[in-house]
Amino acid sequence: MKLENEELKQKLAQRLRRVGGQVRGIETMLQEGRDCREIVQQLSAVQAALQGFGRVLIEEYAVECLLEQESELTDRHKREQALRELVSMMNKVN
Repeated sequence: MKLENEELKQKLAQRLRRVGGQVRGIETMLQEGRDCREIVQQLSAVQAALQGFGRVLIEEYAVECLLEQESELTDRHKREQALRELVSMMNKVN
């Protein structure tokens, strides 16, 4: 799968930069000896941001790649395999 939608790629890259900033912020908080509750709160925000990123990417995969492959997936076994792969990816994100 390759992302062809340039606008989506830019939005996803922006999300990842934001997550990177949050992770660097957590590192700074650790170095500064900040309260554990604050660090855990930021960690939760990072996890939520990554889950959101994953959901958007999986949605794009489902819409673009599976629909694109639909013509190739003529037999039931291949369609089922593609759907199981999608479900497996979704479970890893959650």
